[in-house]
Formats: sequence, structure tokens, C-alpha cells
Amino acid sequence: MPTLEDLLQASAALHRHLCPRQVLGVRMGLLAGRWLGLTVPRSDKRLLVFVETDGCAADGVAVATGCRVGGRTLRVVDFGKVAATFVDTRAGRAVRIAPAPESRERAWAYDPDARSRWHAQLAGYQRMPDEELLVAQDVVLTVSLEKLLSKPGYRVNCQICGEEIINEREVVREGVILCRACAGEGYCQPLAAAAPWPKDAQGRAGIGNAWEAL
Repeated sequence: MPTLEDLLQASAALHRHLCPRQVLGVRMGLLAGRWLGLTVPRSDKRLLVFVETDGCAADGVAVATGCRVGGRTLRVVDFGKVAATFVDTRAGRAVRIAPAPESRERAWAYDPDARSRWHAQLAGYQRMPDEELLVAQDVVLTVSLEKLLSKPGYRVNCQICGEEIINEREVVREGVILCRACAGEGYCQPLAAAAPWPKDAQGRAGIGNAWEAL
């Protein structure tokens, strides 16, 4: 199994440096494995993680657990908190882990000669025992795990925009299948109607032709 140092080096490689929140993410992932009785990092899909912020801590969690957005085993629920919930999808157990409220100040005790608060946290978060650094609590999900994970090969098309929808994320209103954007939950909107790509003399369309047309 990789050591804490191994995992911190792997996380630092994603950022080209190591920061305190990456250390927190790695430590949270390691504690989750012990709490749930699972070996981490994992190469299967038994462990599902909800991280409550994007950024450095999320990368630390991902490195420690082996969970990835692309593997559908890591989900960002942006509450703006350095916290995460780890779910054993086979056993149905879940634990939420967050930094202890006092962990920032406690860090100084583990590196009293640090030249800044940031450096004290970077060192302290690596040295503190779990019970001083983190708070762990067994939790129950309020969302359907079965619905969240969906089933392989499932796809439908939105009856408004025509785009494909996977993982049972469609909305059905009065019998009409809609994607979430067409159902009014979109996070962006077009500035103008979509136009076809310009074509070259051979009838080929592409970004290069669009750029040349500008």
C-alpha cells in the first residue's frame, strides 16, 4: 500500500506543489478507508465519494481513494466546505469527514518554528493524529444510491433539443422527455442560434474552417 508520503507526492504532481488542503484531502481519504474497512486507493467502483468543494482538497481525496469523476466514483457537491462523504456501495455504510474546527491552530504545536500559518498547517496536517485533525461521523444518504448510480447502457433523447441523456438524468413532464437544461435547470444559454460549421471545397466541416472564416 502507498504511504502518506507517496500519496502526497502524487497529489503534488497534479498541482506542481503541495498545499495544506491537499494534505487534508489525502488524510480524509485514508481515514475513510480505515473507518469503512476498505483498502485504499481502490481500482474498483465499490467506494463512492461526495466532495463538498472543488480544488486542492478534492485532488487529495481522489489520490488517496482512487475515486475519479471520470470513473463515476467521485462527485462534487459544491457546498464550499473542505469535507467529503465516503460511501461503501456494497455494504451501504457512509462516513462524512471534515477537518476539526481547531485544526488550524493546533497545527502550530506540530511546527512551532514555521515561518507562516500556511507552513505550519502544511507540516502540522501531516503530523497530527487523526483524532486531532479530523472529525468523522457515520451518516445516511438522503439520495437514492440506486438512482444515482443508474444502470449501464441507459440513454434517451431530449424531445426539445434532441441531445442524448445518459444515467437517467432526464426530466419527464406531461409525458415529454426533457434534459435538465430544457426543463429550466440550465447553467448557460446560447447567445445566438446554432449555426452549421463552414465547409471547405471538399465539403468537410471543422473548427479550422470556422477559424479561417472569421
